[in-house]
Amino acid sequence: MATKDQPLLIKRYASRRLYNTETSDYVTLEDIAVFIREGREVQIVDLKSGDDLTRQYLLQIIAEHESKGESVLGVDILTDLVRSYTSQVASVVPSFLQTSFETLREGQSQAMENMTKANPLAAMPGFEAMRAQQDAFMKAMTGGMMGAGAPAKEPTDDAEGDLEDMKAQLKAMQDKLNKLG
Repeated sequence: MATKDQPLLIKRYASRRLYNTETSDYVTLEDIAVFIREGREVQIVDLKSGDDLTRQYLLQIIAEHESKGESVLGVDILTDLVRSYTSQVASVVPSFLQTSFETLREGQSQAMENMTKANPLAAMPGFEAMRAQQDAFMKAMTGGMMGAGAPAKEPTDDAEGDLEDMKAQLKAMQDKLNKLG
């Protein structure tokens, strides 16, 4: 049996049914989305060819949630993504998105850390569950692009230094975009 540190292996049969190798039962896309929200990494492979289908299915999960009105990605963002596939900017988009999500995750982690230190409600039952859910959400939103399982950086009291780091990262990304444009 696999450990929680390893990705959950899902096999796709020729009938397009998805099979959870840990529990020996069939699963749906919604089941897979739940695994991801719970912080679990998944890997979906075609049984016959061995091809990794994880990206395809993650995109399908996102598309289904978007079509149900659970809109996270606005039309402008989706339009820009489509454009990036047909332009020279395509090479910088993945690193830009990864850096953006890392910055967002670090900011949220630091905010949660600050809430824990300064907030007496942090001792309230369920607070850790809320924090774990937030971590799982970020992991799911990034599709594992950021290595969300990696330990977060130690928060510092030097907020000004953190701001300068973010400004430097943003400037580096702008410079890359300018070179491509």
